[in-house]
Amino acid sequence: MLVFRKTYLVVFIALCANMAFAQNGIIKGKIRDAFSNVALAGVTVYVQGIDNPVKSDSLGNYTIQALPPGVYNLSFLYIGYKRKSVFDIAVSYAKPAIFDVALETEVSALNEVVIEAPKFIKPLESPLSLRTIGATEIKRNPGGNRDISKVIQSLPGVSAPVSFRNDIIIRGGAPNENRFYIDGVEIPNINHFTTQGSSGGPVGLINVDFIKEVDFYSGAFPASRGNTLSSVFEFKQKDGNPDRLGTSLTLGSSDFATTVEGPLGEKTTFIASYRLSYLQGLFKLLGLPFLPSYQDFQFKVKTRFNPKHELTLLGLGAIDKSTLNFGTEITESNQYLLANLPENNQENYTLGAVYKNYRDRGFSSLVLSRNYLNNRADKFKDNNKNDIKTLDYVSKEIENKLRFENSSKEGDYKINFGAGLESAEYNTKTLQYLPGGTEEYQSDLSFVKYGFFGQLSAPYFNNKLNLSVGLRFDGNTYAAQLNNPLKTFSPRFSAAYNLNDNISFNFNTGIYYQLPTYTLLGYRLNATGPLLNKHVDYIKSTQFVAGVEYNTMKNTKFTVEGFYKGYSRYPMIAVLGDTIPLANLGADFGVVGNRPLTGVTDGRSYGLEFFAQQRLNKGFYGIFALTLYRSEFKDKNEVFVQSSWNNRFILSMTAGKLLKRNWEIGAKFRYTGGGPYTPYDVPYSSLKSNYSVYPQGIQDYDQLNVSRLKDFYQLDLRVDKKYPFKKFNLNVYLDIQNLTYNKYETQPQLALDRDVNGNAQDMTGDPSRYKTKLLANTSGNILPSIGIIFEF
Repeated sequence: MLVFRKTYLVVFIALCANMAFAQNGIIKGKIRDAFSNVALAGVTVYVQGIDNPVKSDSLGNYTIQALPPGVYNLSFLYIGYKRKSVFDIAVSYAKPAIFDVALETEVSALNEVVIEAPKFIKPLESPLSLRTIGATEIKRNPGGNRDISKVIQSLPGVSAPVSFRNDIIIRGGAPNENRFYIDGVEIPNINHFTTQGSSGGPVGLINVDFIKEVDFYSGAFPASRGNTLSSVFEFKQKDGNPDRLGTSLTLGSSDFATTVEGPLGEKTTFIASYRLSYLQGLFKLLGLPFLPSYQDFQFKVKTRFNPKHELTLLGLGAIDKSTLNFGTEITESNQYLLANLPENNQENYTLGAVYKNYRDRGFSSLVLSRNYLNNRADKFKDNNKNDIKTLDYVSKEIENKLRFENSSKEGDYKINFGAGLESAEYNTKTLQYLPGGTEEYQSDLSFVKYGFFGQLSAPYFNNKLNLSVGLRFDGNTYAAQLNNPLKTFSPRFSAAYNLNDNISFNFNTGIYYQLPTYTLLGYRLNATGPLLNKHVDYIKSTQFVAGVEYNTMKNTKFTVEGFYKGYSRYPMIAVLGDTIPLANLGADFGVVGNRPLTGVTDGRSYGLEFFAQQRLNKGFYGIFALTLYRSEFKDKNEVFVQSSWNNRFILSMTAGKLLKRNWEIGAKFRYTGGGPYTPYDVPYSSLKSNYSVYPQGIQDYDQLNVSRLKDFYQLDLRVDKKYPFKKFNLNVYLDIQNLTYNKYETQPQLALDRDVNGNAQDMTGDPSRYKTKLLANTSGNILPSIGIIFEF
């Protein structure tokens, strides 16, 4: 025992000495002109709370030294340029925090540098409905477990189904109405086990260690971003460390990840990661009936040939597999899930190249990318591989994209224009036994999409009034009615009036278009039949947003926004002998949209958002977001009925505190109204001819969304402890989801009412039907996760 104590004492003293040896945290980077990429010398850089600013050298480099480990806010000030603030930069001993910055010119800027508190900056093109999330915010988000898709749910207007999935529902829109970009390269989805035709899944795909910041647009989309109705996400990745090789290892509750970054020469840097899950082992240990596993990769290579030319190569992809666990405990819920869940395999990737050419007053970007999805699922009757196959689904989606974009600054005017060209391929082989008959067809589809866009923005009256106008046109060769870009004339207009430095009034309106999913475009009735949905059209949305923003100039802002989204030409599709708006589907596993188009309908979503954000100030940070809204679409009787996403209200509060000795604690509380759902047609569902091939409830769409789940709330907690050593950083965290052990409900399951021996029973007096019952479908366990992050 004495030997052990001595050994422990020696190790402890050595660690303390190691920590004391390296009291020199560093923030460094390069400052350039945002349009010409010219290095800016003499830029004043200061750390909030520290009265000793530094200036960038002749090459635009700046270095801030002798910082204790922690999180800092920076401001960059330069005569003739807009001031820029950067929040939440994490500093440690082991390696410098590298943060490059691009500044925009401002013709009417003051002739002297005035050091002020950091403030929130909004672009001319999108003066409202834009939120920016930093990498540090994502990593420390309580209940997020470093998953970007979960962190997004803290923002205003964002809701998600009451389940473990990451479907993103923005202001009452469907999950497939969102678009995602990484460094300007479009990616089709950001989750593992994605739902084809939608965007959600249970686990996020993007590695947060790559992220510099995320811009989230819930409206006022830039003209350069098309084919979206609800949101645009711009993920901006950091560059690899140009000085030396670095590695990060993360051991979480469900997976292991490693990230490596460093130089590949004087002009080239890289960052790459790999992640492997052991979720299937955990699920098997817990006795769950399904066993998911996944792995993913991500990389970025950037070469600066010279200040005028640079090339970025990037990629990310995933391999997902889900099998059934027949060794689980025999319960009614497990039997139900085993009877309905298929076994599934998915592979997807996106590869992209971005070339930039800078000039004196602007730059051009050429973006080339390819994305691929291979989705397979199968199911046997009674899970007996010697019996009939009730589901045999194979499908691929391939897109090759080329986009040219030019951005320039002519005096006070910002000009952006460009064009895009895309080839799309879709094929499927589908066999599915359904009530009413067997669906079996093969389909191959290929066509070309194209678009043109332009946007002009400028401030007036000494920056009191900011205006921006944009235009976009899209078309494709799928069908004649889609091949006329004049029919998708997509104007947008933004205005912001700055009453003073603190208060501004903001407005935006626009018309946006989105092409329906490939699964709908490629639908056929049988193996050799024609495409049945050739009469489809672009979905149209007319939007209005207006709001007020109050900036306290102390890292805090408050906004109030009212919004209206009017939908038209939304597809109505045939589902199990009935007709519903496609907008009600997407928050489940499987495939969305592979159904006949029966017509179109209108919809609307409108509401009010309240948002308050406290960026890091005196160790405290927080977000308050409240959205009150209604989302509804016309049903088959042309009557407005609430959509599946009409939760009515969304409340989210996140707060945290940096404590002494590198401790940090944070909490997040979410409270949303219960989601609508459609009750089952029990007599039709219980027919033996139906239930034997489709062992679940068939919804009664004459009662579309008339029922409602109970309200949902969840409290999450996170505690971090960082150990900053000389050569490495160690971060240990505890993340607890659903701390209050709230049991939330989803739609009940329609299951067989079996006898004591487990045998199915006939309906009393009707041998053509099974006797059924509704099983309560609740979830909501306390989910603690302990993670270790090791950086060196």
